[in-house]
Amino acid sequence: MIRISRMALAACLALSSLHADAFTVTHHHAPTTTSTDIISNNNVPSCRSSPALIASRRNPSLFLSSTAESSSSSALKRLPESAVELTLNIPATATSAAYDKTLAEVAKKVAIPGFRKGAKIPPPVIENAWSKNGGKKALKTMAINELVGELIGSALKDEYDLEPIGQPSLVASAEELAADFVPGEDLEVTIRCDVWPEIQWKEFEGKDKPYLGLTGTYKRKPFNQERFDAALRDLTERYAKLEPIADESQSLVMGDACKVNMVGYMATADGEKGEPLPDAASGDDVEVILGSGRYMEGLVEGLEGGKVGETKTVNVRFPDALKNKDLAGKDAIFDVTILSASKRILPEITDEFAAQVRPELTAESLKEELRKAVDTQDAQEYMGARNEALAKALAGIMDAEVPDTLVTNQAREKYAMFMTDMRSSGMADEDIKQLINPENFSKYKDIEKPDIVRDFKVSMAVDEIARLENIQVPAYQVEEQMQSLKDQAAKEGQNTDDMDDEKTRRKVESTLERRMVYDFLAEFADLDVEYVDDNGDFDENLMEKLAAESLAREQEAEKAAEVEEEA
Repeated sequence: MIRISRMALAACLALSSLHADAFTVTHHHAPTTTSTDIISNNNVPSCRSSPALIASRRNPSLFLSSTAESSSSSALKRLPESAVELTLNIPATATSAAYDKTLAEVAKKVAIPGFRKGAKIPPPVIENAWSKNGGKKALKTMAINELVGELIGSALKDEYDLEPIGQPSLVASAEELAADFVPGEDLEVTIRCDVWPEIQWKEFEGKDKPYLGLTGTYKRKPFNQERFDAALRDLTERYAKLEPIADESQSLVMGDACKVNMVGYMATADGEKGEPLPDAASGDDVEVILGSGRYMEGLVEGLEGGKVGETKTVNVRFPDALKNKDLAGKDAIFDVTILSASKRILPEITDEFAAQVRPELTAESLKEELRKAVDTQDAQEYMGARNEALAKALAGIMDAEVPDTLVTNQAREKYAMFMTDMRSSGMADEDIKQLINPENFSKYKDIEKPDIVRDFKVSMAVDEIARLENIQVPAYQVEEQMQSLKDQAAKEGQNTDDMDDEKTRRKVESTLERRMVYDFLAEFADLDVEYVDDNGDFDENLMEKLAAESLAREQEAEKAAEVEEEA
């Protein structure tokens, strides 16, 4: 069993020793367990993907550490959903010291006639002076909260190596305990608290790492064969050999190459030659390869069918994206004299050719590399679907009890986003306010809980795999991504000075790490890919069902109309 913790989590208490409502009260009885788990002192790795929870831990107070007799004992009981009940047996010396400290603190806040500031005041006098605030019972309530606040952190973290989450709750309220509490006598209190969950991997015969070899299915576009063929053709054309065409009467065809002299002119409004083009736009002994998309529009088409020795008048249009804005998008006319012509011989894809590209390549490995390169863009588009398939498989090979505190926190975030979306869609603020109530949130939480629990389990698993496999994001990648985010923000007119660099860096590192873990899992996974066309989302069965339902409604409407006419 491996226990997962979060680096940012510390003790979940930040209590004021002088407020009686420092703890919430559990009014229901928590489910019981048949036995008490023994907690081992394992090293606790961090889990950066979980929601950040601000926490604090008190330093042991002087009155509790001043004597050996004041040490308390505790017992822990495990509850479902990663909750625990911690029973603290607080010795008499500690209860007496806690009450004395409470009295001392209160004495600083009240003015008592006959006693100068800082003087030692008898307890009954202080209790009487505090009568408007609840008197002795209120003081005992404050002392109980002080005791629990001092002891729970060390008990959970130091004795049981547990990370508390959220706000602990006294099973019996401090007010109820105060009724029987006698300072100077032992006190027993029971606190309920959610703790950071443990992850359990399912065992598979012959597998030391159950997360390797995940299986699943996802959909994506078919492989773009046209793009692959074009990339392969472009590669072979780089290694094309020229064979001079001896017969000067032979016409140029697509795929041939020729040497030409070019003299250019701007085109007038009526399509005639105008001012000569700058020397940079013309040229002598220029090599032109007859292939679509290589040059300005019209040049290759104008030369096709030409012969050596001919001068052809060719109408062209300069590209809109041309750096020279005086020529960009403009029409021009060239006198092109064909000096020589050659046939381009493209190599076949053989092992010998592959070795020319890179010594260790073969024809098959060359095609495979090219296939992967061509498919990268489409594969990135469907990376989310791939990762979802891996996440689904991960959820099936591990388990963890997710604390209700985490479920509630995540549900609140999602509920707030849901309300924001409703407002964006046009719902009035008053209508939205009516929806925001405990009953509606509870229903929403119940609906979202399965997804929240699954996502959290997967997040824990991903972080644990990163730890086990020592998957770390290179620092330069984090910095590159940080700079990219800042550049994008600046481009959109945002003030990057307000960016929390440390918080953003953690998010970037976490995102990149998750991506690396999923890529690692995919490398060893056995995923079935279902290729679908662009219209693959079309569900023929669903459309038939909708058509049948529509027809049924029309028939019912017709029957209703007939009945109405008869009536």
